[in-house]
Amino acid sequence: MPHFIFDPLCRDSSLAGICALTVMAKAPRAGKVKTRLAPPLTSEQAAQLNISFLKDTTENLAAVAATGSARGVISYTPVGEEPLFDGILPSSFSLVPQRGDGFGERLLFTAEDALTCGFSAVCLIDSDSPTVPTEVFSRAVTALAQPGDRVVLGPSQDGGYYLIGLKQAHRAVFEGIHWSTATVYQETVEAVHKAGLELVELPLWYDVDDAESLQVLKNELLEDVRPCFVSADGYAAPHSMQSLEQMYAVTEKL
Repeated sequence: MPHFIFDPLCRDSSLAGICALTVMAKAPRAGKVKTRLAPPLTSEQAAQLNISFLKDTTENLAAVAATGSARGVISYTPVGEEPLFDGILPSSFSLVPQRGDGFGERLLFTAEDALTCGFSAVCLIDSDSPTVPTEVFSRAVTALAQPGDRVVLGPSQDGGYYLIGLKQAHRAVFEGIHWSTATVYQETVEAVHKAGLELVELPLWYDVDDAESLQVLKNELLEDVRPCFVSADGYAAPHSMQSLEQMYAVTEKL
């Protein structure tokens, strides 16, 4: 069944007090997603892994949303390829089309659209970090539910972030950032401080977008080796594990 598509022009008062757990995602088409993983993977394998990442991330977020204080959303591109998400997302998830040119604009406009729809807060989450612990997302929702304005940030090992949470669409935290570089997180932290906003930092995690980080994921899921830079066990990510097992012909340990 097709997922509901939010229209920012139609405000829904029932969303008051709810945090939009919003995954930034491309429609999972081979050759268009996870291109930096091909090689070592084929384009088809990279697309399949992307689908597995989406399944794991959204199922993880659906568990948080089940408490009633959040709702799962996919901010997607391109418009017109909504059917590619059918059968991937939990039925509780809705869609909202991305708009804007650069990545910073897409993040800002997605935050604006979620808040305009009626949500009281929004977390913008990457689709490349399938093992972020469930409790980390819960912490973000809890922080944004407290009185007062603030920004929540989850730093990634590569210098970016896997989550940014806001109660207002602060343009300042998205402008002047050198996107896709190792300074994104630090520049965002500086922008938050310069804007006089409270900052809540989540635990360090990692995203999977190249051969090196793919190896970290393989070690975590297939060898049960926790990344040396994290302090807690990650989400089990069963779909990603299954995909990796199939790709690398790994025999499940008894």
